[in-house]
Order: sequence, then C-alpha cells, then structure tokens
Amino acid sequence: MAVRHDIRLADGRALYYYDSAPGQDRSAPDLRVDLPEAQTSSEMRWNPLLRDYAVVAGHRQNRTYRPPEGLCPLCPSRDGNHTEVPAADYEVVVFENRFPSFSRSSAETVPWRSDAPFVSGPAAGLCEVVCFTSDHNTPFHALPPERVRTVIEAWADRTAELAAIESVEYVFCFENRGEAIGVTLSHPHGQIYGYPFVPPRFFKEGQALQHHLERTGRCLQCDLVKAECDEGVRIVRESEHWVAYVPFAARWPYEVRLAPRRHVPDLPSLDDAERDDLARSYLAVLTAFDGLFDDPTPYIAGWQQAPVRGAVDPDRVAWHLAAEVFTIQRSPGKLKYLAGSESGAGVWINDVAPEAAAARLRAALVRSGG
Repeated sequence: MAVRHDIRLADGRALYYYDSAPGQDRSAPDLRVDLPEAQTSSEMRWNPLLRDYAVVAGHRQNRTYRPPEGLCPLCPSRDGNHTEVPAADYEVVVFENRFPSFSRSSAETVPWRSDAPFVSGPAAGLCEVVCFTSDHNTPFHALPPERVRTVIEAWADRTAELAAIESVEYVFCFENRGEAIGVTLSHPHGQIYGYPFVPPRFFKEGQALQHHLERTGRCLQCDLVKAECDEGVRIVRESEHWVAYVPFAARWPYEVRLAPRRHVPDLPSLDDAERDDLARSYLAVLTAFDGLFDDPTPYIAGWQQAPVRGAVDPDRVAWHLAAEVFTIQRSPGKLKYLAGSESGAGVWINDVAPEAAAARLRAALVRSGG
C-alpha cells in the first residue's frame, strides 16, 4: 500500500505524492506565489448524427509545448526553476492538470444549450497528470517493479476518488509516449481523465459485454482470454494472474490487450497479488514494444475500466478490466497513418497480421531477457 501526502499548489490545484514507504518529507510549499488561477472553458457539444460528444477546450492552446529539459515543468523543483512539483524529489506524483480538457469549474463559465439540434454544456470532469518518476530520462519500461507497483496504487486510488465525483461518468488512466504520438512533454508521465460521459468506444464495448452476458451467462472477456490461451499463437506473455495477447481483430500494427484472469471491473478491485503480478506483466509488455525497433517505440497505453455509474451495465457485473497498448509504428521509419478508410469511415486496415505481431513481440521480449 502506497503512502499518500496531499498538498495544494499556489493556484489551488490539488497534488498527491505517492511513496512506497513512510518517512518521506513532501511538505515543501509551491513558491510560485504569482501563479494566476487557471481559466478553463471546456464545453461538450452533442453530435446527433454519430450520437457522441465533441469537446471544445480553447484554453489548451496556451499549454506548455516541448520545453527544453532544463525547464521541464514535471521535474522536481530546484533553485531558479519552480515547477509543478514543489518537492526536491519524488517517487510518483499526481496533480490536477493546469490546462485540462475537462474541468469542474467549466460549470461556472459554460452555459447549457438545449435548443435541438444544438445541444451543449460544460465539460465538467477532471484531468490529472501522473508523473511516474522524478528522473526526466527514465522511460516507464526501465522502472523497477517496485516503482510500477506504486504507480498502480496511484492509478487505483485516483480511480476510486474520481469515481466519487458526481459529474464523472468514466475514469480513464492512460499514457502517450513519443513525439510521433503527439506528446509535448518528454518527462515520463501519463494522465487520468474523469469524463462527464462514457466515451463512445467504451460505451460500445459495454454494450457488447452486456449482450454476451445476457445471451450466454458468461463474461465475454473471460471467454476471449480462454480462447486466446487455448489457441496460443497470439499470446505474448502469460503469468499467474495476467494474460497479454494480440487481439484476433487487432486494428493497429502492434497491439496488446493485457487482462486479468480473474473477473474484476476496475483497478481498485485488484488484490495485492494481482497488483504485484501486474507490475511485472505490464513492464514486460512495454519492454517488448520497445524492443521492436532500433529507436524507442511510440505508443499509447490505456486502462479500460467499468463505467462509474453503470450507464450500460447497471450493476457493473459484465465489465472485465483490461489494458490496451498499441503503437502507430508499423516498421522502422514508417508510421500507420489514419487515412481515408480509418478517419473517414472508421474501418481499420492493418498492415501487420496479428499472429506475426505477436511473434515479433515475443521475440523482442526474449531478446530483452524478459
């Protein structure tokens, strides 16, 4: 169990330190006394044709963009450079994003509009930044399992707290890595979004899980994990509690789903043994991705958890927790661009067979000694 220490930044935003053991002094105050309160105006607009929301957040145009390493806002503070993290060192830290896509304060500045077909309102959720390490140059896959365990504790703790916020309907923990993905801060970090609605992809997934449960009495993800283990050809790694596999209908050149063997809805539901095993399993998956090419592999990793209030699955019994990790890189120096079919029609054309992708990921993991 991680030890948490809470403080407030100079503009009132919350910050949480997570340490693997007690005894750390994290009481340093934010010395940016002239830091103005952030102004947010996030608005969600309903698209009646696709039946989903688009979010307009014009204030994000002013967010920090690729600063030099010496001015990284996610590194610990030091003389002459007071950052988002006041302490001189940290293990894992989480704080409210200064330039959020979703903000509860939007409820104070964005009015509701309901004259159909124009329906909109405040995007009153919450966005947090998760820094995995104070070391600017250590990628996630190079962290020790003990540190990853602390990250998992932070994810679970923040999921539980964001889920308790009335305006939040879905909690999404994710990481974007690499400039090719669009990352603007190179310090190892991820984000947590508390959406004020269930994102359409997860809403659709929830419908599939619920339909399968009603039709068969079984969990769809449990059935998929068993079928993949039985066939074996797309398995990347198995452990006592977790299975990592390339989905049969993978959309991305290299895509892995990491699922617990036990049926649980979200990260807070994992027990200690599953969290310990997850630290090793998640590291193995990221290590395999980084072993695919000569240069660091750009990737997106995100946790698919049950919606907070059962928008699709009222009792949250159909949902099975899983992580998804994928890269847009299909070969050395070549990226998978979302062109006409993908962006225009929503139909993915994959250049790499899932069976070949799994074999290459397994080989990369063997080469790394994992």
